[in-house]
Amino acid sequence: MLCCWIACMMSMNCLINCQFKCTKASLLGDSGCTKMWFKCWDKISTYGFKLHHHYYQFIGSMRVSKSWWRKLLLSWLIGWTVVSIWIFCYMSSQATEKRKETLASMCDERAQMLQDQFNVSMNHIQAMSILISTFHHGKNPSAIDQTTFARYTERTAFERPLTSGVAYAARVLHSEREQFEKHQGWTIKRMDTLEQNPVHKDDYNPGLLEPSPIREEYAPVIFAQDIISHVISIDLLSGKEDRENVLRARKSGKGVLTAPFRLLKTNRLGVILTFAVYKRDLPSNATPNERIQATDGYLGGVFDVESLVDKLLQQLASKQTILVNVLDTTNQSHPISMYGSNASDDRLELVSHLSFGDPFRKHEMRCRFKQKPPWPWSAITTSIGILVIALLVGHIFHATVNRIAKVEDDCHKMMELKKQAEAADVAKSQFLATVSHEIRTPMNGVLGMLHMLMDTDLDVTQLDYVRTAQASGKALVALINEVLDQAKIDSGKLELEEVQFDLRAVLDDVLSLFSGKSQDKGVELAVYISDRVPEMLIGDPGRFRQIITNLMGNSIKFTEKGHIHVTVHLVEEVIDSIEVETESWPKNTLSGFPVADRRESWKGFRSFCEEGSIHPFSDSIHLIVSVEDTGEGIPIEAQSRVFTPFMQVGPSISRTHGGTGIGLSISKFLVNIMKGEIGFVSIPKIGSTFTFTVVFASCSSSSKEYKSQHINNQTNSVSSEFRGMRALVVDPRPVRAKVSRYHIQRLGIHVEVVSNWKQGLSIISRGSNAIHMVLIEQEVWDRDQNSWAHFISNLENTPPKVFLLSNSISSSRANPTTSGVCNLTVIPKPLRASMLAASLQRAIGDGIKGNPRNGELPSLSLRNLLHGKKILIVDDNNVNLKVATGALKKYGADVVSASRGMEAIQLLTPPHQFDACFMDIQMPEMDGFEATRRIRDSEKNINNCIHFGELSVETCKHVPILAMTADVIQATQEECLRRGMDGYVSKPFEAEQLYREVSRFFH
Repeated sequence: MLCCWIACMMSMNCLINCQFKCTKASLLGDSGCTKMWFKCWDKISTYGFKLHHHYYQFIGSMRVSKSWWRKLLLSWLIGWTVVSIWIFCYMSSQATEKRKETLASMCDERAQMLQDQFNVSMNHIQAMSILISTFHHGKNPSAIDQTTFARYTERTAFERPLTSGVAYAARVLHSEREQFEKHQGWTIKRMDTLEQNPVHKDDYNPGLLEPSPIREEYAPVIFAQDIISHVISIDLLSGKEDRENVLRARKSGKGVLTAPFRLLKTNRLGVILTFAVYKRDLPSNATPNERIQATDGYLGGVFDVESLVDKLLQQLASKQTILVNVLDTTNQSHPISMYGSNASDDRLELVSHLSFGDPFRKHEMRCRFKQKPPWPWSAITTSIGILVIALLVGHIFHATVNRIAKVEDDCHKMMELKKQAEAADVAKSQFLATVSHEIRTPMNGVLGMLHMLMDTDLDVTQLDYVRTAQASGKALVALINEVLDQAKIDSGKLELEEVQFDLRAVLDDVLSLFSGKSQDKGVELAVYISDRVPEMLIGDPGRFRQIITNLMGNSIKFTEKGHIHVTVHLVEEVIDSIEVETESWPKNTLSGFPVADRRESWKGFRSFCEEGSIHPFSDSIHLIVSVEDTGEGIPIEAQSRVFTPFMQVGPSISRTHGGTGIGLSISKFLVNIMKGEIGFVSIPKIGSTFTFTVVFASCSSSSKEYKSQHINNQTNSVSSEFRGMRALVVDPRPVRAKVSRYHIQRLGIHVEVVSNWKQGLSIISRGSNAIHMVLIEQEVWDRDQNSWAHFISNLENTPPKVFLLSNSISSSRANPTTSGVCNLTVIPKPLRASMLAASLQRAIGDGIKGNPRNGELPSLSLRNLLHGKKILIVDDNNVNLKVATGALKKYGADVVSASRGMEAIQLLTPPHQFDACFMDIQMPEMDGFEATRRIRDSEKNINNCIHFGELSVETCKHVPILAMTADVIQATQEECLRRGMDGYVSKPFEAEQLYREVSRFFH
C-alpha cells in the first residue's frame, strides 16, 4: 500500500513541478510550456505503470473494506486542499516580489537619470565659475558684462538641462559698497523681506525692494541669465538660505545646495547650487581661511525642481505607471517634499537615494504604482488546477483498483506472446542454419564432382555442359548466400570481423572472379587503388569483398560494351583533389565511352558536407570506393527503389538477367554497419556509378592484437625478381594508362607512359635508361599493325620484351605470328598482380611458353604447398569426403578420411604424423567443436607432462584444424577460433579459398 501511495504522490509532485515551471516560463515570456507538459505526461504515464505494478503486488490479492477506502480518499482530498492553499500563498508572494522588483528597477532608472543630468549641469556651472574668474576678475577692464553673460548663458542653456537660470554675485566689502553702487548705477537690495512676505510674480518689482542693511560684506548679483534677471542687485548674504549656502561654498571650495525654498517671482519650489569664484593664484591645498580671503564672488545655478522632474519623466514611456516623489531628507524627522503627490491606491513604496554632489544635503526618490495590484490569477488558477488534478488522480486511483484484475490478465497474455515470439525467433534461426547446411552440403558434392569431372578428358560439348552445370550451381549458392544474409540482417545477427588484410589482394580476387565474364563480353574491367591507401588494413575483408562483388556483379550483368572501372581513394584525398573528379569526363574515361558524373553519387554524403568530420589525427582510414560502368543505366522512375529488398527495376529485367533483388539492399546494410554511406548516379543508356565509403582501422597505429588473414602474397616473392626493371606502356588514354602503371608498379617496376609508338621508340633509342619491357594496349596495336611491326623490327638489337595488353578472349588467343611478329606475348585483362607477375616470369625468365590460364597460379601454388603433406579430413557425409579428398589429392596431398568425431580424436592423439585437419562442424554423436576441444585438451596434457619431465619425448606439435562446414549462420570464423580451431572454410570450397587458408600454415 505504501508503494502505491508513493507512486501517486510522485505523479502529483511531477504535476506541481510542471505547473511551477510553466508559470515561471509565462512570467519570463518563455514559450516552452507545451513541451514541459508533454514531458510531465510521460512521467505520469510511467508512474501510472508503477502504480498498477505495485498495486498488483501489495493490494491486488487483499480485500479492503469500503470504509477504509473512504478514509484514504478523504485524507487525500484534505491533504491536497492544504497543499493548494499553500501554493496559492506562495505564488502570491512570488508575484508580489516580482512587482516589487519591477518597481525598484523603474525607480532606480529615474533616480539615475535625474542624478546624471544634475551632475552634467553642475559640471557646466563649475566650468562657468572658472570662466568668470579668468575673463571678469583676471581682466582689467572686465571682458564680461550683463549683456555678454546673458547671451552666453542663453546659448549654452542646452548644456544645463536641469537649470532654470544662472547668476553671478560679486563679493563686496562694506568699504567698497559706495563705489560699487556708483559704478553699477543701483543700490544693493535685501532679500529677507521677500522671504518673510512672498509676493505674486505679477506684483514683483525690484525697484520697490529695501536697500541691504550695513554689513561687513555683501554678495549682490551683478550678472544673471535673462530668465532670472529680476535677481540683479539683490544681496545673497541678506537671505537666510542663500547666506548659509554662500558661506559653505567659499569655505569648502565645492558646490553646495540650499534647502528647497520658494523661488522669487515664480513662487515654485527650487534649490540653488552655488560655487565660489576664487582668485587665480589660489593653491589647490588652501586652508578654509585662505579660501575665504581669496574669494572674488559666487556663481549660482537655480533649479526649478518641479518643472525639471516633469521634463525628465516626459522622456520615459512608462511614466504614467508609477508616481514619483523627490524629497530633501537632510532633516530625517521633517523631510521636505520637492516634487510629487501622495495620490496613490498602492501601499507598496520603494526608495532610491540621490546624490547631487553636496554631502551635507540628503535627497531621495520615493516611487509607488498608481493602480492597485491586480488579482493573482496565476496563483488562483494554479492552486485550483492542482486541486482539480488531485481529484482526478483520486478518481483514477479508484478506477485503477477496479480494473487491476483485467490488467493482470492482459499482462499474463503479453508475457506468453513474448515467449512465443522469442521461441519463434530461435526456431527461425535454427531453421535457417539447418536449411543452410542441408542445401549447401549436397551442393558441395555437386560442385566438387563437377570440378573433378572437368579435370578428366572431355570433348568440347561435354566440357561446355559441365561448365554450364557448374555455373548454375554457383549461381544457386550465391542465391542461397544472399537470402541467408538478408535473414541474418532481419534477425540482427550479422556481425563484422576485425582482421588484418591486404585491400589490393582482395580486389585482385574479385577481379579474378569476374575476369571470364568480362572477357566473354569484351567489356574492359579495371581496378585502381590510390598510392595513399595503406597496404594493410584492419576490418572485415569478407564483407567488403561482398559489397564489391555485388556492385561489380550488377555492372557485369547490365554492361554489354565499354568498361567497368573500380577506384579506391581516401575520402580526404577526394575532398582535397580535383584530379579524381575530372576523370568522369567522357574524353578521359577508361574506354572512351561517356559515363555518369561520379561526383553526383556522393553529393549527399555527410563526409563531404560536414566540416571537420574526418579528424586529421584519427587512427581510422576513411575509404571511398566507386564502381563505374557504361551499361544500360537505371530508369528514372526505378531509382528510388534501388536499395529496397526483393525489388527489381522491372519484370523484364528479372526475366532477362535474373537475380533476387536483394544484393544492393545487403550492400547498403553492410556499408552502414561499416560506418559508411552509399549512393549512386545513373543515366539511362549512358551508365551508372555507385559510390560508397567505409571506415577501417590502420594497422600501424593500432595497439590491439588482431588476427591476420593470410593473403596471396605471391607478388611479394616475385616482385624482387622485377625490382629495378623499367617498363614502357604505350596507351593514348590517360585513365587506362594510369591503371596499367598502377598494376605494373606493384611489382617494383619503374613505368614510363607514352601515347604512340614514335614516342616509345624515341625513349628506347635514347638509351639513357635501359627499357626491359614494352606493354602495348590492344586498341593501339589494332589501329596500325604495320607501324608496330616496324617498331618491333627496330628492337632487334635491343633487349626489351614486347607484351600486348588484350581485353577480349579472341584477341588473347590469337597467334601474333600471323602478323609477322614473333617476339610478342599477350597479357589478358583485367590486370592483377599475380597474373601479371606470372606472365612476365614466363616471358622474361623462361621464354615464351604460352599464356597462363585463369586459375593456374593458385593451382600451382597449392601444389607446391600441399605436396607430400599428410592431411586428415573428417566429415559424416560420404560425398563431401570424396570431394574434399579428391581436391586435396589433386594438389599432391596424402589424405586420410574419417567419418566420426571419435575417430578423429583417435587419429590425432599424439604422437601422430598429420600436418593439418579439415573437420566438419555438424556431425552426429560428437560435433566438430567438441572433437576439437578434446584434441586441444590432449595436446595440452601431453605438453604439461613433457614440461614436468614425466615424458621424455619432444614437444607435442599444434596441429592446424580448419572448420569445414556448410552452415554460414552459426559457424562464423570468430566462433571457430573461440572453440580452438585455426580457420574456417565454407562448403563448397575452391582452389583460391583453400590456398588462403592452407598457406597460413604451410610455407
